[in-house]
Amino acid sequence: MIITPAQPSELPKLITFREEAASWLRGLGTDQWSRPYPPDLLLASIEVGAVFMVRDGEQIAATITLTPEAEEGLWADAELSEPSMFVNKLIVARTHAGQNLGGRLLDWAADRAYRASAKWLRLDAWTTNEGLQRYYLRQGFEHVRTVREGGAVNGGPRVSGWLAQRPTRPADPGFVDETPAPESVPLKQ
Repeated sequence: MIITPAQPSELPKLITFREEAASWLRGLGTDQWSRPYPPDLLLASIEVGAVFMVRDGEQIAATITLTPEAEEGLWADAELSEPSMFVNKLIVARTHAGQNLGGRLLDWAADRAYRASAKWLRLDAWTTNEGLQRYYLRQGFEHVRTVREGGAVNGGPRVSGWLAQRPTRPADPGFVDETPAPESVPLKQ
């Protein structure tokens, strides 16, 4: 499997990929990702090099967004002063479920964040998806707190405010990594 940066031309594939994941999640009884994510925001993330895709031959096996930018209103100023990278929109294709691909992607993200001089790999998960929260705890994340105030970037009330973090560290998740070397995480004042 190869990990590469997503390209702007792949925006329709990524939107479809998210819609498929939302459908699967509905089948599990959660409303996670039931509201469409704004395509212009996803395209902006692709254009700054924050969206990555795991490819298994011609198939997209998974995607992850990894950025030094925190969503507004989630993390405290003291936390934001620590060099961190943030995971968003981790999706594994159902064709590749059960292979620990999500865990390997989180290890890849922790390694990339480590190489960018970040101390923490952080995320915000769906506040009502307890199964997802347990998954992240099993992946070495520690729950920080749950934020319910504020609005979501795709409209409506905040729904993704279960905050967790784990230290960054070197790792070899076993991908052929065709991504550019990460830039150092800018320190926030």
